[in-house]
Amino acid sequence: MQFDYKFKGDTSVSSNAHATAMNFAPDVYRDPTYFSGYLNKHIPFREAISALHDIVVSDFRYKPKDKSDYKAWAKEQEDLWLAEYLRGATNVEQKIKAIQIDLADIRKQKEQAMGPFYKARQKYFNYLYLANREAWFVLDPVITVHPDELFFECFSQDESSYGKVGCNYNVFNKVNEFKCGTTNIDYSADLYNEFQKIREYKETFFNVDPSGFEVQTTHEESYKEVKIDLPASWVRGFLQVSSAMTIPATTFTLHPMDVYNICFMLRRHKEKEGPRSIRWILKPGEPIRLVFEPWNYEVVCGRSRYEGVEAKEIRIWGRRRLLLLERLIPVAQQFKVILLGSGLPSFFVADLGDLNFTLGLSGWTVNDWSRVGNFDLLAPRAEVDSLTMQKVYAGLKETWFSKPEALAKKLNLDVRVVLGALASFTQAGRVIYDVSNETYRIRELSRESLPLDELRFANDREEAATRFVLTNQVSVSVGTRDGKTVLTGKVKDKTKTFEPELVIDRDDRAVSGKCQCNFYTQNKLMQGPCDHMLALRIALREKESVK
Repeated sequence: MQFDYKFKGDTSVSSNAHATAMNFAPDVYRDPTYFSGYLNKHIPFREAISALHDIVVSDFRYKPKDKSDYKAWAKEQEDLWLAEYLRGATNVEQKIKAIQIDLADIRKQKEQAMGPFYKARQKYFNYLYLANREAWFVLDPVITVHPDELFFECFSQDESSYGKVGCNYNVFNKVNEFKCGTTNIDYSADLYNEFQKIREYKETFFNVDPSGFEVQTTHEESYKEVKIDLPASWVRGFLQVSSAMTIPATTFTLHPMDVYNICFMLRRHKEKEGPRSIRWILKPGEPIRLVFEPWNYEVVCGRSRYEGVEAKEIRIWGRRRLLLLERLIPVAQQFKVILLGSGLPSFFVADLGDLNFTLGLSGWTVNDWSRVGNFDLLAPRAEVDSLTMQKVYAGLKETWFSKPEALAKKLNLDVRVVLGALASFTQAGRVIYDVSNETYRIRELSRESLPLDELRFANDREEAATRFVLTNQVSVSVGTRDGKTVLTGKVKDKTKTFEPELVIDRDDRAVSGKCQCNFYTQNKLMQGPCDHMLALRIALREKESVK
């Protein structure tokens, strides 16, 4: 999925002993959006924007160790051992030495021949890392200007973490001019290092350059065109996170020291086997407790009590991503935790006074087939006519942000109709739900309309499985076997009825299964589960959500 950008120049930073000026180059293809002002809350802004950078470059997927050096050493030891073993045999030592000399000559000739290529390749990679960061990280920085705040959004390299920094206008002083809207900005690689130089005693000027939208007929070379081919999974993930924010959830707050204790536990202990989850034990009026598996170590949040009315136990995975909050602990007043359910997305909102930082985590670090539908768009869209949809969008754009109840009153519409329209716009990437203050905001993710038919499902099997569930063609039952959850049932597919089985382990991963369909017969689970197995899992989730 290709996105075209055009920037006037590059993002630039100028700094001296007394002041720092940051000029962001916006995308000139977008509607004019700009902002300029002087920074007032220096340290909280520095820590929040730096934590956002940590999300951008984060990749918590498993990376196998590079054993090439060890294998080379082992081969060398094997040769030495063989030489020692055969020492004294007739002509063996001379033959081995001759072979070793020949091999050394071959390696030397290869290094001489390939040396210039390796140097040129490394030089190119070094240049690419500094001059074209987009080629290294799948990243589309988005900045949005609203009447009440300025906010940045990003997505992680492994596509499992979402970050948002919201700054109300108390973060700035001497705000000169701004125009509301959303734009992509040229986020240079050196910018992070410049952010680290922000100090209270230094005046910092922040500018999304309005001159980037001037009409020019000459000096066209001042514009820089960039074309980035983003995978559909990246865009889908952005939309799914936005949709997940609107789902009813369990909410509570944590004291910063309790978040520190969580990070301390993650830093001190490294798991070697599953389950790798955190169990949140929530009992009304009692301190919040966390159990870290597989050791069952318990952390009691003595400064944070659960104010809900119903006792709950919720498990989340991909817990090491919580270390992305570590830098915010010294400047945060509290952390708001939003849990959608076991194995489902979670959100952590750091209250930094006039700033807020939102970390959104998928249900699993690796968004593979074992976690189909964590924060997807499987829910049917609300049935709202197009005229009402446009009325709701126009009403929201008049103020750029609003709570649904206030918008419904303003437009004289039923709240459910307004929520249905806003949910559709959220799934289309045109509106975002701000969990920090529970409002809907205008935010056009892309200049062009997104191909929602391509983004709604990860593959054809997921689409077929969802269709089975929506048309009531699936029956599912739950059992246990050797400590694992076993899903069985029947799926009616056209004229045939299949009886699939799916086994889920303690980490909520699909580990085995079987079906009578042709896809399973040919591929087993090497290409993931068939649509009938997926239908069992989706049906179970729908069944649990109704309870």
